[in-house]
Amino acid sequence: VEPAATNMAADPAAPPALAETAALLPAYHWRLAEATDAQGQKIEPLFVNADKPVQLDFAEGRVSVSNTCNRMTGGFTQAGDTATAGPFASTLMACPDPALAALDAEVGKRLEGKLTVATTAGDVPQLVLTNAAGDRLVFHGAPTADTRFGGPGERVFLEVAADTKPCNHPLIPDMQCLQVREIQYDDKGLKIGAPGEFQHFYDSIEGYQHEPGIRNVLRVDRYTVENPPADASNRAYVLDMVVESANEKK
Repeated sequence: VEPAATNMAADPAAPPALAETAALLPAYHWRLAEATDAQGQKIEPLFVNADKPVQLDFAEGRVSVSNTCNRMTGGFTQAGDTATAGPFASTLMACPDPALAALDAEVGKRLEGKLTVATTAGDVPQLVLTNAAGDRLVFHGAPTADTRFGGPGERVFLEVAADTKPCNHPLIPDMQCLQVREIQYDDKGLKIGAPGEFQHFYDSIEGYQHEPGIRNVLRVDRYTVENPPADASNRAYVLDMVVESANEKK
């Protein structure tokens, strides 16, 4: 019988170690720092994307894997210091680099199945997952946006025009602003209403890099920033995903 799925929220009745793990896992992005096999040898195939280490994110009884060839997601059920992960489903994007293309399978075979789980809090939290074969994967935690801004953001959709336009800023001469408007979708994913005019967007969108000539629709989380600096916005935007993209280069 498989253990019941945890919703990753701390249970006040749980033992302290389990409660701490349940609270830590969804509060951080977990990036692979070390990986060794049962003989203590580095698992090189897991580090083919050195600038973007394999990342785990936990929410509502599931684990998502990114910085692989395809985004992967699977169940994650925890009981005490053990857990069961997977099976994993993934997107179907082809990667021309053979080593990167093989990364999905390399990650999957080391994470799917029974795992021993250990976490350590601190300035840089640590998550250690050990599988039945003795592979030991060490992840370092970086706080999620919800953790950094003190709660969940508001999910909004922003359409970013293909080209920027000059805009005035008291501290930045010759500033170019993104042209942005908010759009709405119904529960079937269809656009509703008439979007307004594009407006100068003076903020930044964390995780988004604009390419001139490319129009994008972004799904972002919008946060209220408590006590921002005098010359800064009281809003922060974090990219969740690019929903739509169109090349409008002339």
